[in-house]
Amino acid sequence: MIQVRQRWILPFLIAMLLPLAACEKEKAPAPSPPEEKAETNQALPAEAVAELKPTEGNKVSGTVTFSSRNGTVRVVADLEGLEPGKHGFHIHESGDCSAPDATSAGGHFNPDNTPHGAPENPLAQRHVGDLGNLEADADGKAHLEIVDQFLSLEGPNAIVGKAVIVHAQPDDLSSQPTGNAGPRVACGVIEAKE
Repeated sequence: MIQVRQRWILPFLIAMLLPLAACEKEKAPAPSPPEEKAETNQALPAEAVAELKPTEGNKVSGTVTFSSRNGTVRVVADLEGLEPGKHGFHIHESGDCSAPDATSAGGHFNPDNTPHGAPENPLAQRHVGDLGNLEADADGKAHLEIVDQFLSLEGPNAIVGKAVIVHAQPDDLSSQPTGNAGPRVACGVIEAKE
């Protein structure tokens, strides 16, 4: 008689526990796919912009946008009112365009106290602010897109609060301390974009 009861109890217990186990599985949240987690954890790139205005006696204006991603900064410049040809293009140490000739912006942004040079040079042979030249077409318009590994929108090489300067002449990429690029024809302060 005892053996009959034991045979009957075991199937009864299994029948009772199976629905409970199924309910527990339904309650457990499904894990998110790895792709979704990666997207939500990715920070959007930081951006900054400089609206350039002409210095006294000039008519150069335009916009320079800086986008930070993966340790580099993409620079996109669109300007007009330039003389056709190449023009020195730099970031200067002070975000002050108040002087009629923009000398209030100071010298090139050079936190490492290195010599002036070409943008493709290693940091020991260029200023952080050395962006080379942009070239205006016959209508005085210039478009430039470069990616720079030494610019930053935060930290010790942060360019936010500095000034973008466009010069009247080409930067020869070697003369010290500024590349012999001549007078400043446009200036704009770099501001963080919201």
